[in-house]
Amino acid sequence: MNLASIPSPSTGVIELGPIPLRGYAFCIIIGVFVAVWFGNKRWIARGGKAGTVADIAVWAVPFGLVGGRLYHVITDYQLYFSEGENWVDAFKIWEGGLGIWGAIAFGAVGAWIGCRRRGIPLPAWADALAPGIAFAQAIGRWGNWFNQELYGKPTDLPWAVEISEGANRVAGTYHPTFLYESLWCIGVALLVIWADRRFNLGHGRAFALYVAAYCAGRAWIEYMRVDEAHHILGLRLNVWTAIIVFVLAVVYIVVSAKLRPGREEIVEPDRDTTPGKDADAKDAEQDADAKDAEQDADAKKDPLSKDEPGESGKDLTAESTEAAAEKG
Repeated sequence: MNLASIPSPSTGVIELGPIPLRGYAFCIIIGVFVAVWFGNKRWIARGGKAGTVADIAVWAVPFGLVGGRLYHVITDYQLYFSEGENWVDAFKIWEGGLGIWGAIAFGAVGAWIGCRRRGIPLPAWADALAPGIAFAQAIGRWGNWFNQELYGKPTDLPWAVEISEGANRVAGTYHPTFLYESLWCIGVALLVIWADRRFNLGHGRAFALYVAAYCAGRAWIEYMRVDEAHHILGLRLNVWTAIIVFVLAVVYIVVSAKLRPGREEIVEPDRDTTPGKDADAKDAEQDADAKDAEQDADAKKDPLSKDEPGESGKDLTAESTEAAAEKG
C-alpha cells in the first residue's frame, strides 16, 4: 500500500483558446532557452561575444530535433510501421519521442555549420554549452511526466509516480525514471561547472565530461525502465549505446589532455568573418589604390604642382628673374 506518490497530470495539453499548449513541447522549449541563456554567460566569460551562442543554436536546435526524432523512430519503428499502426504518427513529435543520442549527434552537425560560418572552434563552443545542455535535459524530462511515459518498474516507494490506464500502459505506481534522470542531469551540470573551474578544461573536454557523466547515469536508469525496447545480449539498446558513448568520451578526455593541454586563449576572433566580407575588403582596398594612382597622375599634369612644375611654372620663374635684373 502506497502512503504517498507523485500524481500524473490528467492531461498533457492545456487549451489556451484555440492554441493547445502541450506540456511535452513546453518543457523542451524552456530547456532550450535555459541552455542558450546559460551557455551565453559561459561563452562571454571565456572571451566570446554576446549573441554568438544563440546564433549557432539557430543551426544546432533544428538539427537536434530532427536527429532526436529520427533516432526514436528508427529504434522504435514498431510503434509506427507495424501492422495496425499509423506511420503518420512518426511526425507527431508533440506526443513524445526524442532520442538524446540522435539529438546530440545531429545537433553537433548543426553547431559545426554555425561555428564554421562564424569562424570559431566547435570544441570551445561545446564546452561553454555543456552544463546548459544538462540543465535543458533536466527540464525536458518532465515532458515525459506530462505524457505518462518512460517510467520504471512497479514500486510502492513514497515517490512512485501514478500512471493511469491508457494505450500501452497499465494503471499503477512505478519508479519515476524521468525524475531520476532529471535529478541526475542537474548533478551532471554541477559536476561540469565545478570540474571546468577546477581543472581549466578546454578543447571539448568539458563537453566530453558531460557526455561521460550523463551516460553513466543513463545506463542504470535505462535498466529500470519497462517500456518496450530492442535488446542485445540481454541489455536494452540504449544501455549499450550509453556504454559505448561513455568509453568514447573518456578516451577523448585522456587523449585530448595529452595532445592539447590547457584551454583555448582565444575562442572568437575580433575580425568580422561574415561570408564575403574579406572579398569586399579586398575590393575596397583595390579601389583606394586606384584612386591614389589617379590623384598622382592628376598632380603630375597640374601646372601649379609644387613637386613637378609644368612649363607655365617655368615661364613664371623666368619672368620674375628678368624683372629682378632690371630693377638691379
